[in-house]
Amino acid sequence: MTGLYSSGVVWPAPRPDAARVLVCFAYCGGGTATFRPWAHHVPDDVDLALVCLPGRERRALEAPATSWSALMTEALTAVRSVADRPYILFGHSMGAWVAFDATVHMQRSGLAPQALIVSASRAPHRAPMLRDQPPTSMTPDDELLDWMSDVGQLPKLVLDDPGLRRMAIDLFRADKQAAESYEYGGGRVVCPLRRPCGDADPDVQADDDDWATLAAGRYDSRTLPGGHFYTEAEWSALPRHFDL
Repeated sequence: MTGLYSSGVVWPAPRPDAARVLVCFAYCGGGTATFRPWAHHVPDDVDLALVCLPGRERRALEAPATSWSALMTEALTAVRSVADRPYILFGHSMGAWVAFDATVHMQRSGLAPQALIVSASRAPHRAPMLRDQPPTSMTPDDELLDWMSDVGQLPKLVLDDPGLRRMAIDLFRADKQAAESYEYGGGRVVCPLRRPCGDADPDVQADDDDWATLAAGRYDSRTLPGGHFYTEAEWSALPRHFDL
């Protein structure tokens, strides 16, 4: 993997003189690779920072977090390491909850992001009703692989390799276990809150806009083509919808 790495953050195309930083948190079981092409789709004055949590990529030998508190300790360490410049937080699916909690924590410390972008996710205060929604950390392997394949989370390279499939399943289970321990602790977002979702996402309906209640400031919701990961074309250039 090219690019600099520090404090759990991958910088795929470092721009140390950029005025702002876009910090990205991945979906359940995800790493940084899916965001790397975005380096070509952010403005020249934006530096792309991809959070690499334990258990994946360069941190594959570290045990992944299986509790929300442990996961957030890692997430906040990463965010604080980039907060010397103005920054925007982005999270996709489970990563949206991570980015939301990080925003609330950073607001309290006086280092709030310029904006929060929550993609393809129900709002975190709905956690009790979502906890048992499949797939869960206890879903059988074959069903879990089917779901991950259907939503477009697993590339063919992973599906065709038994070792990579095992790693993908174990990492998803660990992340899901952490998410299942999540408890909404209150708080609202003061910075602008933007919420994109796919028009064919089976889990996140555009008209069920529960994020709006967590916005204390400006709020924007937009519907994009595709499912949980949008269309391939939309995903590859998703930052163009962020108003960076």
